[in-house]
Amino acid sequence: MPTFEDLVEVITNNLFGQVAVLIGIIAIVGLALQRKPVEQVIAGGLRATIGVVVLNIGVEIFTGGLSSFQVIVASALGLDPPTSDATLSDFTAGQGSVVPLIIAGGFVVHLVLVRIFRAARFVYLTGHLMYWMSVVIAASLVEAFGDVNRWVLAGVGSLLIGCYWVLQPLWTAPLMRRVMGDDEVGLAHTDSTIAIAAGYGARALRLGDPKKHDSENLKLPRALSFFKDINVSTAFVIGVIMLIAIVFADQGIVAEQMGDATVLPGVWALLQALRFAAGIAILLFGVRMFLSEIVPAFKGLSERALPGAKPALDLPVTFTRAPTSVMIGFLASTGTFLALMVLFAGAGWFVLVPPMIMLFFGGGAGGVFGNAVAGWRGAVFGGVLNGVVLAFGQWIGWGVWGGTAPELATLADADWFVVGWTLRGLGGLLAPLGTTAALWILAAIVVAATVAVLLVLGRRSRQTPGRASVDASDVPATAGDVSGTATASRPSTAGESAPTPAATRVTGRPENLTVLAVCGAGMGSSLILRTTTQRAFEQLGVTASVDNTDIGSARGQRPDVVIGQPSYLSEVGDIAPVTVAITHFVDVAHVREQLRAGLEKKGWL
Repeated sequence: MPTFEDLVEVITNNLFGQVAVLIGIIAIVGLALQRKPVEQVIAGGLRATIGVVVLNIGVEIFTGGLSSFQVIVASALGLDPPTSDATLSDFTAGQGSVVPLIIAGGFVVHLVLVRIFRAARFVYLTGHLMYWMSVVIAASLVEAFGDVNRWVLAGVGSLLIGCYWVLQPLWTAPLMRRVMGDDEVGLAHTDSTIAIAAGYGARALRLGDPKKHDSENLKLPRALSFFKDINVSTAFVIGVIMLIAIVFADQGIVAEQMGDATVLPGVWALLQALRFAAGIAILLFGVRMFLSEIVPAFKGLSERALPGAKPALDLPVTFTRAPTSVMIGFLASTGTFLALMVLFAGAGWFVLVPPMIMLFFGGGAGGVFGNAVAGWRGAVFGGVLNGVVLAFGQWIGWGVWGGTAPELATLADADWFVVGWTLRGLGGLLAPLGTTAALWILAAIVVAATVAVLLVLGRRSRQTPGRASVDASDVPATAGDVSGTATASRPSTAGESAPTPAATRVTGRPENLTVLAVCGAGMGSSLILRTTTQRAFEQLGVTASVDNTDIGSARGQRPDVVIGQPSYLSEVGDIAPVTVAITHFVDVAHVREQLRAGLEKKGWL
C-alpha cells in the first residue's frame, strides 16, 4: 500500500514536476473562473500546455543554430568561439523549468501590489517579456546561489518579478507622457533602460529641439521596410554574415560543422541562417501560444479586482507616434552593432551575434524616446546607445550566465543586463548567509524597497492631485497621431453610450467575421488589441472571432478583417478585404469607430 510520501512524490513528479501540464491547469482554472464556455476552457488549457512544449523545441533549434554561427564566424576571424558550461536548452529543461510558475506567481504578486497601493497604477500586460525576464531572474539566482530548491526559486522569483512589473512602468511614466500625450497607457517592455537613457541623455546633451528637428519630417526609403519583419531581417543579416564567413573560415572546421550534409557549403550556410531564424520564430510562437491563454485569464480577473488600473503595454504602442523615429533608431542601432562586431573581432575580444529582434525593438525605443526630447538627433543617439549596450552586454553577459544560459546574453534587452547582473551581484554578497536564507532576505529587501517607493509616490500624489491634462510644455508636437497632428487618445468611459446593435445581417458580410489583430511579435500590442476589438464588435452588434498574431505569420492567413497600427498594415494590408488602422489600442470608442468606418466602406455595416 502506497504511503503518504509516495503519493506526494507521484503528484510532484507528474503534476508539479511537469510545468507544461501545470500551466495548462492554471489556464483552465483562470478561464473557468471567468465563466467561459466549456469548449473555450478546454481549448485554452490545451493551447497553454502545447505552447510550453513548443517554446522548448524552439529553444533547442535556436541554440543549435547559434553554436554553428559562432564557430564558423570565429574561425573566419581567427578567434576561439565562446564556450560555456551549459546551454539555455539545458537550463529550461532543468532548474529553469520553474519559469512558468514564476510567471504565474509573479503576476499574482503584481496584482496584489496594484490592488493595495494606489501609486502602482499600471498592470503589466506584455506577455512574451513576462517569460523572458522570468528566465533572466531564475538564471541569475542560480548563478549566484548554485543548486536552489525549485520551490524556493519559484517563490523568490515570483516576488522579484512581481516587483519589477510594478516598478518598471512607473520609472518610464514621465517620458511616456511626452511620447503619448497622456497617462492612460504605461510602458511594459524590458528596453525601459534604453528608453530612459535615450530620453534623459538626449536632453542632458542638448542634442536638438523636438519640434524643429522632429524625425517625422524626414522620409526614409520604402525599400528598408522589410527589416520590420523580424524573421526576414534575422535570416537576411545572419545569412549574409555566414556566407562571408564560410569563404574565410578554416574548411576543416566548416566540414566538421556540416557533418553529414551533402550540399555545398554556401547552401548549408544559408540553411543555417534560416534554421537560426526559424528557431526564434518557433520559440516566439510557443511563447505566444502559452501566454495568449494565461494573460487573458489573469487580465479578466484583474479587471474585476482592480478598477481604475491602467494597462502597461508593449513598445509598439509608442511606435505609432513616430514611425520614422523607429526606423532611424533601428538603423542606427544595427549599424553601430555591426561596426562593433568588426571592432571586437579585430581586437580579439568576442564573437558577437547580431540580435535582430533586440536591435529593432531597442533601437525603436531609443529612436522614439530620443526623438520626443531632441528630434532626429535624439533618435540617432538612442539607436547608437542601444547598439553599444547590446554589444558590450553580450560580451560580458556570456560569462555572467555561462553556468546556466549564456544565450540569454545574445537575446537580451537592456533591462535583462541591469536586473540580472544586479541580482547576481547582490546574491554574491548575501551568499555567506546560506542559500535559502539569502534568497528570502534578497526577496524581502526588494519587496521592502518596492513598498517604500510606492508609499513615497502615493504620498506625493496626495499632496499634488493628479493632472487632468498634460501641460503643453511637457508634450512635443510629435505626441499626436501618425501624421504628426497633436492629438491625445481619449479612453472610452463606462458611461459612454454604445451604438444600437445591427438588427439584421448585411448582405455579403460573412455571418461570423474572422478578424486578425497584428503586431511585430504577436504577443504585445496585438494581444491587448484583440480584447479591445472584441468589445468593440460587441458594441457594434457584429458577430466576430478575433485572433492575434505577428506580422510574419499574418501573411499566410486570409481573415475578413485585419487590424493593427498603420506601419504594420502597410505590410499585410492586402491579406483581408477590410483593413482597419488603429492608433489607440485600449480606447474601445476609437477602435469601434475605426471598425465602423472600415465595415461601412466595404458595405458590411
